[in-house]
Amino acid sequence: MKKINEELLKKLSKEQIDVCFYKETETPFTGKYLDNKEKGMYHCAVCNNPLFSSDAKFDSGTGWPSFYDVITKGNVKLEEDSNYGTHRTEVICSKCGSHLGHKFNDGPSDKTGLRYCINSVALDFKASKK
Repeated sequence: MKKINEELLKKLSKEQIDVCFYKETETPFTGKYLDNKEKGMYHCAVCNNPLFSSDAKFDSGTGWPSFYDVITKGNVKLEEDSNYGTHRTEVICSKCGSHLGHKFNDGPSDKTGLRYCINSVALDFKASKK
């Protein structure tokens, strides 16, 4: 079991800890950012690293917030994930190492063709100032 910083334990919910540190997945169609249509930026809920722009968000119908690109390539790491008998690409925050979700090659073809399928609890949304 990973040792988690005491300050993070105070800041994060049990579900956030389970997803970000133990690679669990939130229940589909329950995340607070699934239907968010506001303009702004999505940051890592653990360390505040900027990850995704609302401009790259799209409705994939999968039950999780989906993005076709990251803000900056270096802000996430990608690692092979062969857990549960499947072959996927895990998306990890490059700053703190928290699990965010997975990347698939079935996103909008008129954009990048990628789908970053991300857990809402791993994100913190900051709306653009009007």
